Amino acid sequence: MKYSKRQFASILAAAALFSVGAAHAQNALDNVLKAKTIKIAVPTDYPPYGSVDKTMTPQGLDVEMAQLIASKLGVKVELVPVTSANRIPYLQTRKADLVISTLGKNAEREKVIDFSAAYAPFFQAVYASKNLAIKSFADMGGKSVAVTRGAMEDQELAKVAPSNVDYKRFEDNNATIAAFVAGQTQTIATSAAVAGDMMQKNPQLGAEYKLLLKDSPCFIGIAKGEDALKTKVNDIIAGAKKDGTLDAMAKKWLGRPAGDLPV
Repeated sequence: MKYSKRQFASILAAAALFSVGAAHAQNALDNVLKAKTIKIAVPTDYPPYGSVDKTMTPQGLDVEMAQLIASKLGVKVELVPVTSANRIPYLQTRKADLVISTLGKNAEREKVIDFSAAYAPFFQAVYASKNLAIKSFADMGGKSVAVTRGAMEDQELAKVAPSNVDYKRFEDNNATIAAFVAGQTQTIATSAAVAGDMMQKNPQLGAEYKLLLKDSPCFIGIAKGEDALKTKVNDIIAGAKKDGTLDAMAKKWLGRPAGDLPV
C-alpha cells in the first residue's frame, strides 16, 4: 500500500510538472508583456523586405512590420536576423517569438507552426536574359537555375520544372543573386521584389520576368499553441489594414499597395 501511495504521488507530481510545462509553452504573450521586449526574426539579406543600410541598421518592409507589432504591443523589439533555412527552427526553439520574414503559408509548414493573417503581397517567378527563350517550364529543361536552398521558390520550382533542370542551390539570397549576376547560371528563381532590385542594380544583365511560380502573400509565423499571441497579432494586422498602414508600407517598399490579402 505504501508503494502504491508513492507511485500515486509520483504520478500527481509528473502531471503537475506537465501542466506547468504546457502552461509555460503557451504564455508567450504574457512573457513578452512582462519582459517588455518581443524577439522577432527578420531577414537581412532580402531587400526590400529586409536588409541593412550603410550603418548596418536593419530596414525593409518586414522590419517595419516588426516595429509596428512591437509598438502596438507597447514593448521594445529585438530583431533577430534569420535566413530562409533557419527561420522556422528559430521559432520552434524559442529563439524568436514571431517570424516576419517573407514567410509563405503551406500545408507542410502548418503542421509545425501557426500563421497570422497575411500582411504583405509577395510572389515568386523565374527570371532570365531577354535573349534566352523561355515561354514555359518545359523550356527550362537542361538549363541552370540559381535558387536559395529551402526557400519557397526552391520548393515550387521542383513541382513544375523538368527533371533535367540543373539546380544551383545557395544558402542565402545574396549568394543566389551573386551567382546569377556573375553568369554562373542561366536563370534565377526568386521573388519579384528581389528580382526588381537586382535588375535595377544590374541593367547590363538584360534580365526579365519569364514564368510565374506562385502568388504567395506574406504571413507572420507563430509557435504552435500560442493562441493569445496569434489573436493579438491578427488584431494589429486588421487595424493596420483598415487604417491604410499596410497599403502605405507596401507602397513604400514594393511600389504598390498591399491590396486584398487573405486572412
